[in-house]
Amino acid sequence: MKQIVLIVGAFYGMISVILGALGAHALKKILPATKLESFEIGVKYMMYHAILLLVLGFMLDFTTGLEKNIARCIMLGCLFFSGSIYLLSFSDKISLPTKIIGPITPIGGMLMIIGWALLIFYFFKYKL
Repeated sequence: MKQIVLIVGAFYGMISVILGALGAHALKKILPATKLESFEIGVKYMMYHAILLLVLGFMLDFTTGLEKNIARCIMLGCLFFSGSIYLLSFSDKISLPTKIIGPITPIGGMLMIIGWALLIFYFFKYKL
């Protein structure tokens, strides 16, 4: 699990840099300002959680269910939240079912919140 968390964290970091550069240069000509702002929010949240996953990967041993669930919530939440925002940003350009993709964003956000809450619980439980 430790290796998975570190790989996913590094991957999310790499993707956020690539997509951030794409958004800063190429997408300005393609997306309206509101869609570009949303896209950039997805990039920011992905980078924040990439850093968190790297910290967790080095900090935790992933021997308990709590440690594993923290990482799972953060990884899935980030994928759902940022991934759905990326797709919704292009919903006008390509035919995507926004009624299906739209509700994925808050599910991802809730998973990230749960991951952070579990991390707080972990700190209280293990008095770090």
